[in-house]
Amino acid sequence: MNKIMFTILRVLDRRNGSTGSAELAKELLSHGIELSERTVRYYLKLLDEQGLTNVQGKKGRTITDEGKRELGNAFVSERVNFVISKIDSLSYLTDFNIDALKGNIILNISFFPEKRLKDALKIMGGVFQSPYVMSSKITLARGGERIGDIAVPRGCIGLGTVCSITLNGVFLKAGIPVASRYGGVVEIEDGNPVRFTSLISYEGSSLDPLEIFIRSRMTDVMGVIQQNSGKVLASFREIPVVSINEAEDLGDRLVKKGLSGKIIFGKPNQPLLDIPVGVDKIGMIVAGGLNPIAAAEEAGISTESRAMSTLYDYTKLQNFNDAVSTFLYQ
Repeated sequence: MNKIMFTILRVLDRRNGSTGSAELAKELLSHGIELSERTVRYYLKLLDEQGLTNVQGKKGRTITDEGKRELGNAFVSERVNFVISKIDSLSYLTDFNIDALKGNIILNISFFPEKRLKDALKIMGGVFQSPYVMSSKITLARGGERIGDIAVPRGCIGLGTVCSITLNGVFLKAGIPVASRYGGVVEIEDGNPVRFTSLISYEGSSLDPLEIFIRSRMTDVMGVIQQNSGKVLASFREIPVVSINEAEDLGDRLVKKGLSGKIIFGKPNQPLLDIPVGVDKIGMIVAGGLNPIAAAEEAGISTESRAMSTLYDYTKLQNFNDAVSTFLYQ
């Protein structure tokens, strides 16, 4: 694996469907790599031999699941700033209409062992009824099936949850730029957020911070659900001071449409939960979409999550209870 091969995999990963060598050569130019079609085909052949890409006849190549895994592990120096770049790209591509409840949202995809299905659903059910998720709508898939363009491993159940970065896209379409600053763990006492206990900046990170906190089991989501006190995943964002009224109105509309958990706005130019903001900015705290997965990890259920995994048609999602019923009895 070298930088050119890594970049080709990145381009293929962002594309829906097959991509030919001519189109790849043009796309690589935007990454500062100038290659002839013949040279691109040479690198594609190397990637084919490693099982990282698949030939789709005259249509070109697609990235394989092995290629996606390699993309997540190789060239950490190339993946610095990857998370913030992905946030910006997906926010722009989101076309969800909150009035019609149609369009593409951003989906997190998580896997857990099929043998722990009932345990996991029982634990996560309470979280999906709380304000600590972006939405109670989900999708489920068995091993060998796909959620969007992501394959679910054999022996696992795939769970798609609405990512809170969807909010960035909705705000952006309304003319409100949102800057995602930190992913963190927020301590809750008697139902009220009191402080961040951990923070990781999105900028300069090669991994999604919330995935790190889940793997480290630094949360106490079930404590919040059962006793109103504990620790949940959340992200810290900033919006311009001049947009606060419109942002609050949009937040209220999202809640009424069932597409938002807790959103906390700060005051102009003042810290929010002791986190400082930029000049003429207002802090905003949003509940993390992966809180149900954190609860499963707390219960000893092994999970693997891919935050901000894919764009997904919102109309294909179901409320948690309906999705579970359909899935168990299909």
